[in-house]
Amino acid sequence: MRLNAYIMLGDPAFLGPSVRSYYPYVDRIVVSYDESGTSWTGTELPLEQCLEIVRALDVDGKCDFRPGVFARPGIDALENDTYQRSVALEQASDGADWVLQLDTDEVMPRPDVFLDVLGRADVVGAFGLDFPARWLYTRVRPGTFLEASTRLWRPACSFPGPLAVRVGTTILLARQTYDPLYRADIRPWNTDPAQRADMIVHEVVPTEAAVLHYSWVRSAANIAKKVGWSGHSEEWKASGKYGQWLHSTRAPWRTVLKTPIAPKWRRFRLSTLPDFPEEGL
Repeated sequence: MRLNAYIMLGDPAFLGPSVRSYYPYVDRIVVSYDESGTSWTGTELPLEQCLEIVRALDVDGKCDFRPGVFARPGIDALENDTYQRSVALEQASDGADWVLQLDTDEVMPRPDVFLDVLGRADVVGAFGLDFPARWLYTRVRPGTFLEASTRLWRPACSFPGPLAVRVGTTILLARQTYDPLYRADIRPWNTDPAQRADMIVHEVVPTEAAVLHYSWVRSAANIAKKVGWSGHSEEWKASGKYGQWLHSTRAPWRTVLKTPIAPKWRRFRLSTLPDFPEEGL
């Protein structure tokens, strides 16, 4: 099974650990970025720093650098996000059977498990692999994080879209597609509070194999920058998510203790997980 990947440059925070986690297992990585160094919302990105990180880790010459024009003024940020992904996916599809589409703040702790599940998805003819991600909200101290959980502090995974797609799959919004998916989860039932409880789970994987999504694990200054350039920028600004994050970062134990009575999107537990130095922004 020939496997390529694509990444979209802009966020250096966990870029190195993310790409290194699957680098040995792919044949080629399309490195997509806006040639002006501008985000989907029109803000400036630390592009040169990102390029330096990728060049340093590309010891086998697998990276295929593909600049383009993706920060299109007057177009919704999520539309620009989807457009860039679509272009990068098409570029990465050349010579591949499947394409990884991990974001650069997602780290694959057990690539052996991921690839085994992907092989089974290939055999049954699925168009994409829905693989669980553990959503990390903030760093409490080195190696300890607030992680999304159930009401009783069990891990609750997220599925932002298939983390690998078969060549020929069409993505419709960010990584999402309506094509048939093979779904793995950490329990025999859906653990994503944002999705229907009756979602079919084809395979159960160990909790420690779930992708680690260091989503909001940033300094306060870097979170503010991320809110500014993200495809979800307007949604985050309108909902006050930065203020909520700041409160949880300053009072993590209070946040955890409130979990049994909190709404499902505000439930967290304390978890000890691999940590990486955050690249400056």
